[in-house]
Amino acid sequence: MSPPAEIAIGELSRRTQCNIETIRYYERIGLLPEPRRPGGRFRRYDANDIARLRFVRRARQLGFTLDEIRALMQLADTDGDDVRAEARSLAAAHVAEIRAKIADLQAMERVLTAAICECETRQQRACPLIQVLSGT
Repeated sequence: MSPPAEIAIGELSRRTQCNIETIRYYERIGLLPEPRRPGGRFRRYDANDIARLRFVRRARQLGFTLDEIRALMQLADTDGDDVRAEARSLAAAHVAEIRAKIADLQAMERVLTAAICECETRQQRACPLIQVLSGT
C-alpha cells in the first residue's frame, strides 16, 4: 500500500480556498496539526489536513468562533451517544447568538432609517443623524 499523497501549503491553500497565512495561524493555535516536514524544510499535508481545513473554513463561514470550532472538532473525533446532543447544543447556542445579532441589526436599521427620513423632510435645523449619534 502506498503512502497517502502529500501536498505543499500552496496546493492546500488552492484546494481549500484558504489563505496561506490563515493556514499557518490555524497551525499555531492548534486547529490544524503541525504538518510533516520531511528533511525539516517544507510543510507537507495530506487528505486529512484538507478535510480538516475545509471543516474549519465552513464553520467560520457559518460564523462559529475558533473556540466553538475547536469544540466541534473534538466532538467530530469522539465516539458516543452524547456527540449529537453536544453538537446540537453548540449549534443552538450559536443560532441564538445569530438571532440576537439580527435583532440588533434590525434595531440599528430602524434608528438610521428614521434619521434618514427626518433628514429628507428638512423640518429640523439640526441634522437628525448627528443628533442620533450625539444621543440628543
